[in-house]
Parts: sequence; C-alpha cells; structure tokens
Amino acid sequence: MRTILLFIFSVLVIGQMPGQPVHTEKLSSVIFTGGRFWYLQAAFDETYGVVDTSAGYTGGSSANPAPVNYSGSGHLEAVKIVYHPDRVSFKELLDVYFRNIDPADSGGQFKERGKQFRTVIFWTEESQKLESLQYLDKLGRSGRFEKPVVTELEKAGAFYDAGKKEQHYSILNPALFKTNYARSGRENLMKGESTMNDQAKKYSKPGKQELKKKLDSEQYHVTQENGTEPAFKNTYWNNHEEGIYVDVVTGEPLFSSKDKYDSGTGWPSFIIPLVPGNVISETDTSYGMIRTEVRSRFGDSHLGHLFNDGPRPTGLRYCINSASLRFIPVKDLQQEGYGEFEKYFK
Repeated sequence: MRTILLFIFSVLVIGQMPGQPVHTEKLSSVIFTGGRFWYLQAAFDETYGVVDTSAGYTGGSSANPAPVNYSGSGHLEAVKIVYHPDRVSFKELLDVYFRNIDPADSGGQFKERGKQFRTVIFWTEESQKLESLQYLDKLGRSGRFEKPVVTELEKAGAFYDAGKKEQHYSILNPALFKTNYARSGRENLMKGESTMNDQAKKYSKPGKQELKKKLDSEQYHVTQENGTEPAFKNTYWNNHEEGIYVDVVTGEPLFSSKDKYDSGTGWPSFIIPLVPGNVISETDTSYGMIRTEVRSRFGDSHLGHLFNDGPRPTGLRYCINSASLRFIPVKDLQQEGYGEFEKYFK
C-alpha cells in the first residue's frame, strides 16, 4: 500500500549552495491531542517543516494499548509531531493546533465525546512548556471563547503507534476521510475537508490525451512511464535560483530551493518537501532492485526516489527528475498563484 513520506529534514550539508542558511542538526518533537487523531494528523501533514507525524495513544497507564480499549487505561488519541526548528517554529505549530481544536471543550471535541478526546499539549522541552503557557494565557484573555480555555499541559511520556491502518488517513483513504470529517462537526474550522477538496480540484490531473499535448516526450516518459532522465543533462540539477518546484503535471507544490543541495549525483536533490502531504511513496521493485519511489499526491506523477545517502541527521535524500518539475522563481510566486510560499524566502 502506498504510504506517505513525512520524513523532512533541514541540516548542515557539505556542498551547500550559496545563500542557503546554516541549519541546526537537532530535530524536536511534541505530542498533541484533541479528538480523533485522523484530523489533527491531516493538518500537520500539510505543514512545512514537519518531519514526521504518527497517530497513536499517550497519557495512560498501560503499555501498548489496544485500539479497542485504550481509553480504559487513561490513554488519549494523539499525534506525535517531529519537526525541524529551522523550518517551522513551535509557535507556528501551536497556531496549526489551535486552528483545529476547540480549546474550551472539556468533554471531548465536537461530536467526539469522552476524556480520551480532550485537548492536551504533551511537551518534550522546557521551552515548549513556557511557550505553551504564554500561548494559553493569551488565548484565554482574547475573548474568543464563551467558556474558559481548558487545554491541558503535561510533560510527554510514552507514545504508542496506532498501526499502519490508522496513519495518514486523509491521504490513503480520502473518500472515507471526507465522510468522517463531515460527520465530526468540524465544518467551521479553518483547516479540513473543504481545503483538501479545493486542493484536489485545483491540482487535478489532466486526461491522457491532454497530457501528451501538454508535456514534451521526456516529461511524459518520466512522469507517466516511470522513466529516468540523464544525470547532469537535465534542467534543474545545477539551478541555484530561489523559488519553488511544482509538479509539471498538476502544479501542486513539492520542493523549495531553500532545501535543495548539491548531492553530486547530477539530479536535483532535496532535504525536505515543501508540502509534506504532497510527496508520497511506494516500494519500487523494478530492475531487480528494492527502492523507495517518490510520487506526487494529486498528479500521481513519478518524481524520483528516496535514498539513504543524504545529509545528517537522518541521511536521506530526495533524488528528483527535473522532467517531473516546473520551477517558479520567487518574483513570480504571487502571479502564478503561490503567494503563500513567499514568507519562506523572507
């Protein structure tokens, strides 16, 4: 089954391009709870700078809680977020979190009732604790809620993965996710079903005949027939201009020049997707090898492969075909409809 690649990395690299900021090599993590973990995970799957998201359980007394009785031992449905502080701040993560919950609901979240659905921030660093306290205090004094803000703050403990079937539900089971989201009572949230539906429409894949007219022969071969272009003889392998790279088929945003580095391979290499949820993977067994293929979410375009020879701290490298990409310079982001990404270059 196709699974989402949510490993995102921002590190100090050898062969760093001129103008690239120096990165730390430290990744951070935090655990959020608030209703079914599907919905929180979907929001963070779209957040730049998030390395990985895992749906699971935390806060209870038993080890390895079973999905059918996890609440009996005090566990909550939770999402563990691994992120790179050089790419997304903890404050920005809190912004995403509070856009997707009701912090004044003490009995659950929306139509999901019970203590296992209450809102808790499980911090892993003292700085997260302090920033969360300040955020909660400001939120409580904002006047936005008729009831007191009841989101709890606790030090993170053991986290138990919920299993493959529960991970990244919005991407792997979009129709069911849409139905469940509509039933959950979250229709007034800033992030959710309508946003994803808009994206699916905006980045819809053209038909075969239209694609053959739109793409040149190499672009079609690479994206539609899982081809590979020649190393060092492709458009973007040595491109140092600032901007973003989108799917040549659909236009969905995939990578940023801020995260591109010289791997010495002759193909564009990146250490982090621009939108994590737009980069997915599956096992590739062609040519007698076992590799991890990288594809786009909405266009299902073959992009390239993921390898274990990249920069620290994780050592992974997104090796992408130029023929799968279209480059949009920073100066053209607004007029091309990608103005939301300008902030990453300021």
